Amino acid sequence: MNDEHFMGLALAQANLAGGAGEVPVGAVVVKDGQVIGVGRNAPAGSADPTAHAEIMALREAARTLNNYRLDGCELYVTLEPCAMCAGAMLHARLARMVFGAADPKTGAAGSVIDLFAQAQLNHRTQVHSGVLAQECGLALTEFFRTRRREVRMTTMPLREDALRTPAERFADLPGYPWQPKYVNDLPSLDELRMHYLDEGPQDAALTWLCLHGNPAWSYLYRKMIPVFLAQGHRVVAPDMIGFGKSDKPKRDDAHSFTWHRQVLLELIERLNLQHIVLVVQDWGGLLGLTLPMADAARYQGLLVMNTTLATGDEPLSAGFVAWREMCAKNPEFDVARLFARGNPHMSEQECAAYNAPFPDRGHRAALRAFPAMVPDSMDADGAELSRQAYAFLSTQWAGRNMMAIGAQDPVLGVPVMESLRARIRNCPEPMVLKQAGHFVQEHGEVIAQAAVGYFGP
Repeated sequence: MNDEHFMGLALAQANLAGGAGEVPVGAVVVKDGQVIGVGRNAPAGSADPTAHAEIMALREAARTLNNYRLDGCELYVTLEPCAMCAGAMLHARLARMVFGAADPKTGAAGSVIDLFAQAQLNHRTQVHSGVLAQECGLALTEFFRTRRREVRMTTMPLREDALRTPAERFADLPGYPWQPKYVNDLPSLDELRMHYLDEGPQDAALTWLCLHGNPAWSYLYRKMIPVFLAQGHRVVAPDMIGFGKSDKPKRDDAHSFTWHRQVLLELIERLNLQHIVLVVQDWGGLLGLTLPMADAARYQGLLVMNTTLATGDEPLSAGFVAWREMCAKNPEFDVARLFARGNPHMSEQECAAYNAPFPDRGHRAALRAFPAMVPDSMDADGAELSRQAYAFLSTQWAGRNMMAIGAQDPVLGVPVMESLRARIRNCPEPMVLKQAGHFVQEHGEVIAQAAVGYFGP
């Protein structure tokens, strides 16, 4: 085996570090052609300033050999070591150290200082540099570029015509541990800040694109996301503008069907999502089911839950009309109470999490706007797009389909979903959850488990 092979193993450790939010540096220790220690950067997560990749690999190798002296061993690391790590290698009496990218700021193998060249020391470790330097450097460059972008998104000034829910409203939400990501430079956003979750490897076999409805947000998918991630898949779950951690325009008329759809299309393109299983419910389906026809090659499947397409050429269901009238008469309805009423198994804290994005009336423009946005006439905004989507899904759609229905939903329950199923090409018999209501994702673990078995490679 050659240096490139072992540096590739170190690079894999670096990628794991980057995925955990650490600076992506990885290391492996090799003796007689066998890996005896691996390590990746972990100072932030472990609150340990010594937890550099090299130190972690040296510790594991020493445990393997039951000896702090690592005579005859080689260490491969993706970034030129700092003075601390160089000193540890010399103290361990490594025979050889190989690094990938140079570090012009703290490198102690020639970039800033060269501890390995000090003749006064009683041990000399051979140094070889530049192995897979481009690949190692690219991982670091992309990490810091993303970090700078996230800082800009986090600190981006708020538009005068919008509100931003205080971050403390989202502290310690049960079952929602994922780090926020933001984008504000999509053309249609016009500097509004949009929040999304993006978990799992970017080159995963499947990407689950989870779209919420009204008045929910990405918290709705907290029971499904861990199941998808456990399969090594990628999960992207945005908060539509006006919901969750995304910015909230103050004016009700800032929202429209076409605009929200365009934002989703631009986000998918920006993140370059591929191998998508589109996971939709409520407005996530009203908007989301119109997306595949725009770029069908990105999509592999549909997971459809309690939703519909509103084409304007047939009347809306009685259940939806009643919901829309309730929203118009009671615009300040308690979101937490809505979830508690349909999901008695949820805790008080879980229900309260759905209220978190909406501290006052000013933050609720989307909640007021969305019921009236459902296309109810042939020329309504989104009606023609929805008719095109039906035509596409019934005649051209080539992906796989799975449908899960919360049977207790009075608005988009079994009759509405069966009508939708009849218009999606090759959509099999649905999975019906007899105890679930409209927000069927609150029973989502069993749905997600069935879905990974159905869609998984």
